[in-house]
Amino acid sequence: MEKYVISRKGTKIPRIGFGVWQLSSKECYEAVRYALEVGYRLIDTAKIYGNEEAVGKAVRDSGLPREEIFITTKLWNSDQAKARKAFETSLKKLGLDYVDIYLIHYPVPETRMRAYQELEKLVQEGLIRELGVSNYMIHHLEELLSHAEIPPAINQVEMHPWLYQKELAAYCQSKKILVEAYSPLARAQKIKDPALQELARSLGKTPAQILIRWSLEHGFIPLPKSAKKERIIENYSVWNFTLPKEIMDRLDKFHINYHTCWDPTHEP
Repeated sequence: MEKYVISRKGTKIPRIGFGVWQLSSKECYEAVRYALEVGYRLIDTAKIYGNEEAVGKAVRDSGLPREEIFITTKLWNSDQAKARKAFETSLKKLGLDYVDIYLIHYPVPETRMRAYQELEKLVQEGLIRELGVSNYMIHHLEELLSHAEIPPAINQVEMHPWLYQKELAAYCQSKKILVEAYSPLARAQKIKDPALQELARSLGKTPAQILIRWSLEHGFIPLPKSAKKERIIENYSVWNFTLPKEIMDRLDKFHINYHTCWDPTHEP
């Protein structure tokens, strides 16, 4: 499997990202530095995480060419009415000249369309390479696509076998919107599931590696997170095996609509 996927407009985006939610600034800096050493090239942060400065410093200190690293950050809900100002603040905290992927964090009904239209201008100005959304369901995407001049490149949603949002994924694929899977390990809440443990043993892999590979096999971009070096390595060591169809089918059937975070399904 190639380590990059190509967006609608031809941008090469890493197939695995590194999440930094709930990491303190010090933890975040050290984890991102190590993740970049291991091979991760997509780092996913957000204004609300409070660690954009640490991410930016880790990127600058890595010694890697800026163009090799994809930085994602997000527009927080209460900032949607002042999208440009919020973006400029994030960019300053990151200490970078541009952001590779900027996402609207959540589909707040009153402000999401106006915010997206403001962000489209930043794409045209070269400050954002790819524009996208997060936690958007099909009806949110339909509204967006009916108004947007620049279709979203990415929809970042919670996705793992216990929350296999199959219809949403198929819709995104039909519209050439890449799906990023946050909480691909279900925040470790199901890591000891006996059925998952059995599958992992049968393949000689860890449960986390099975879950990440499940995302990859479905064409998603998983965003695992850890502050532990051994886990950072483990979560990236998924390139040398595939999951047989029968195992993918079994994992797909784990679905129980299990949200570990917010559920935007009924957001108007």
